[in-house]
Amino acid sequence: MKTLWQLFWSFARIGVCTFGGGYAMLPFIQAEIVEKKGWATNEEITDYYAIGQCTPGVIAVNVGTFVGQKTAGILGGIAATLGVVFPSVVIIAIIAAFISNFAEMEIVTHAFAGIRACVCVFIFNAVRKLWKSAVKDVWCFVIFLAVFLCATIFDVSPVIFVLLAALAGIILKNWGAKKA
Repeated sequence: MKTLWQLFWSFARIGVCTFGGGYAMLPFIQAEIVEKKGWATNEEITDYYAIGQCTPGVIAVNVGTFVGQKTAGILGGIAATLGVVFPSVVIIAIIAAFISNFAEMEIVTHAFAGIRACVCVFIFNAVRKLWKSAVKDVWCFVIFLAVFLCATIFDVSPVIFVLLAALAGIILKNWGAKKA
């Protein structure tokens, strides 16, 4: 029961940082789940993000479910999922009650512009940290570069990119193993 509460509370704290969506939560998830709690490794979090990107729903909710299930089974998955969703539900309910009165105020639009800029920094820092565990050799860099360029140019589902990157990883690693 203690672990379930810890999962709920940890992901509730992460859920409070929902400005910017799942990618903005990445540094908070990494700090809390990998560094502080040790419930997952950087590699696992990277994998959970990749899978979470391909599955329906919010990435942070999916990652919470994966980490919770790994840590404490099905109840752990439920506890972590409820934890990451709970703050959003409360915040959205409060905002919905008042937003129509304040949405057009200049100070509110400026505040949200500042928040968006801050979120970009969070995402950049998360990418920088994940880079170390994800791009380990020249072939991983080639896959990264190809996906980055294609994602910039083409409007294609992230699922396609993840599947193609997985296939490329299998082919390149097998090809490299045969050459050695």
